[in-house]
Amino acid sequence: MIDLHKVKGILFDYGGTIDSNGLHWAEVIWEAYEACSVPVSRQAFREAYVHGERTLGKNPLVQPCHTFADMLRIKCRLQIDWLKEASLLSADTSDELPDRLADYCYAYAGKCIDAARPVLEELAGRYPLVLVSNFYGNIETVLKDFRLEHLFAAVIESAVVGIRKPDPAIFALGVKALGLKPEAVAVIGDSYDKDIIPSRQTGCQTVWLKNTGWLPCKGDETADAVITDFLELRNIFN
Repeated sequence: MIDLHKVKGILFDYGGTIDSNGLHWAEVIWEAYEACSVPVSRQAFREAYVHGERTLGKNPLVQPCHTFADMLRIKCRLQIDWLKEASLLSADTSDELPDRLADYCYAYAGKCIDAARPVLEELAGRYPLVLVSNFYGNIETVLKDFRLEHLFAAVIESAVVGIRKPDPAIFALGVKALGLKPEAVAVIGDSYDKDIIPSRQTGCQTVWLKNTGWLPCKGDETADAVITDFLELRNIFN
């Protein structure tokens, strides 16, 4: 259970937490595929998704100036191009498909962020907030795009600091940015493996936003608090 008497600052994950209410982004994009009637199997999509993420991890295709919409278009185009090259999608598929997928996902993120923003504003009025995120080097632009940049005292981004979750060291940087002891920090994230486990190893308190992840839950996961909707943070930090 969260010990609110000790909490003096909060570390937030971004992708999958603030912008999709705990739903893994692969699931959001798959919803877009279904909405756009893309004729591929779920397994083929997952392979395309992994290809896209690995490609982005190895190549600086996303630049600091890119908005979230820009990034989504890059991601979706990588996926669709791979599916075509693997003959899992017709070569005649419209060139506009990646943009349609990206538009769906951007609208989804916008709705989630609009719901999350008032909660973040309330918490920012009571605690210093720091963002700790595995991202592509453009998180500052993304935050400005969604009018969230003023809410965070600092941003720790993997592409900038050279440390990626689940390395606990990236959470240690977040704790340092807050200037607090780990036990005085609550970490809020959607990924049990990448957010909750390493932040607990750092000594922080943990809030797990549990939704559909990349892999199914094992059933033995624990956190100081578990929620299924971002808005439930109001109940925890009341």
